[in-house]
Amino acid sequence: NMLLRYKGYGLSVGTMITGWDKTGPQLYYVDNDGTRLHASDDMPYFSVGSGSTYAYGVLDLGYEWDMTDEQAVELGQKAIYHATHRDAASGGVN
Repeated sequence: NMLLRYKGYGLSVGTMITGWDKTGPQLYYVDNDGTRLHASDDMPYFSVGSGSTYAYGVLDLGYEWDMTDEQAVELGQKAIYHATHRDAASGGVN
């Protein structure tokens, strides 16, 4: 584990891991506390961090199961923009 050497340093880490296996695309989130989230049919996306509530607002309104890759990328970019623009801890201005 690449993060093990940093154990006890007081760092906060949240990592999204993506990949593809026999069952299709997979999306996971793992953090330094051991929290593990796996995207599924009832939770096809997730957002983490201080700006995540802003990102969830965009994702909840714009996500559709049959989105094209281009639509999904555009929605992700929009969610990140709003999370970073509105959240003061992410460098936001409002």
